[in-house]
Amino acid sequence: GHVANKIGTYNLALAANASRRPFYVAAPTSTVQPVEGEEHIVIEERSPDEVRTVLGKLTITVEGVEAFNPAFDVTPPELVTAIITEKGVARSPYTRSLREILGLT
Repeated sequence: GHVANKIGTYNLALAANASRRPFYVAAPTSTVQPVEGEEHIVIEERSPDEVRTVLGKLTITVEGVEAFNPAFDVTPPELVTAIITEKGVARSPYTRSLREILGLT
């Protein structure tokens, strides 16, 4: 049920939740991985220089500033209304419904 996607997805889900709007995820089943818990999701990190510079040339921070530049974030299942795939729509509880869609039951 946790959704790992491009950075900013979690913020959009929070905004949808705060405004009482549904939040749907569209994803091909080829990207669905049965992982128990978000602690097992590996998040790719990009170069800190991407956020410390403009176009990799003009430094916009003071020297020695540390930066964290994740490429993805993780959206918890309670913020996701449904996950739409080419094989069907998964709804909470996601572990069960995704396993059914993937034919793992």
